Amino acid sequence: MDAFYASVELLRRPELRGRPVAIGGHGDPNSRGVVTTATYEARAFGIRSGMALRRAAELCPACVFLPVDFPEYRLWSRRFKAAIAEVTVRIEDRGIDEVYIDFSDLIGVRIDGGLSIARDIQRRVFEATGLTCSIGVAPNKLLAKIASELDKPNGITVLDELDLQERIWPLPVKRINGIGPKADARLEELGIRTIGQLAAAPRDFLVARFGRSYGAWLHDAAHGNDDRALMLESEPRSMSRETTFERDLHPARDFQALAAMLARLCRQVAADLQRRGYAGRSVGVKARYDDFRIVSRELTLAEAVDDERAIRRAAFDCLKRVPPSRRLRLLGVRVGALQSRGPAATP
Repeated sequence: MDAFYASVELLRRPELRGRPVAIGGHGDPNSRGVVTTATYEARAFGIRSGMALRRAAELCPACVFLPVDFPEYRLWSRRFKAAIAEVTVRIEDRGIDEVYIDFSDLIGVRIDGGLSIARDIQRRVFEATGLTCSIGVAPNKLLAKIASELDKPNGITVLDELDLQERIWPLPVKRINGIGPKADARLEELGIRTIGQLAAAPRDFLVARFGRSYGAWLHDAAHGNDDRALMLESEPRSMSRETTFERDLHPARDFQALAAMLARLCRQVAADLQRRGYAGRSVGVKARYDDFRIVSRELTLAEAVDDERAIRRAAFDCLKRVPPSRRLRLLGVRVGALQSRGPAATP
């Protein structure tokens, strides 16, 4: 979905269309909150998700700041996903504003590579919600994710393996989902700025500098290789959210910023659980240090939970057990050992 939270707010406040608008926290730019999303007009001023609200106000004094309203966003999320389900039920839910869809078996996909089906989905979503979405059609999830961001807003991009060299390799490496600011900076130090340059780097070279797992993944991703299947199972084992920071944060000196980010992740996971009708008995935190090492801590609870407060309490207990030895570049929250409670009612 295109700037989903902001677009939902514009449905209620059409007078703000065309103006820079940012959603985050309680909508107070003087608070310690962060931007959740922003309209494309606000993004033109450099405002991005995860940015401090105060910094966003400095970049664009005319920006309108609004508080987040997750109940409203979940309502519209259910509506746009119901519209997609009219086309295919082979859907992997990736959170409140994004899905992966497998329509390889649908009639007509071989005629134009899926373009007409993507247009049909866009039309159905708009008719059901008044909101626009951007769609990437590709042989795998990695390329589809990149493609979905090439022609925003309200765009459709169809890619196949033959488009890799011409359309993907000239892009900056950070366009690959999974390459955050820290990895991007380290790659630039090595003279690797584009996906094509990353593809030209020997696998052994990347493994030596980024570790066996991440280095091999970088090499595969640059060549458009991704064998992940869509997660279509009816009973998920866990639900998680994670984010990569704009700058590395120290567990002690930057604790307030880390705490704000962790609270937001807990709120998002709780919303995912409630929307899909699950609760979990384990809560875990994942952290990636600035040297790319990963550490995780987990708690098992007495009973399954799906509310933000309980998840946040357990997550902060886990965070306290993460060794503050180095700065962190990524933080994630996971709720596992899920139990079904039935899906939330759709208005």
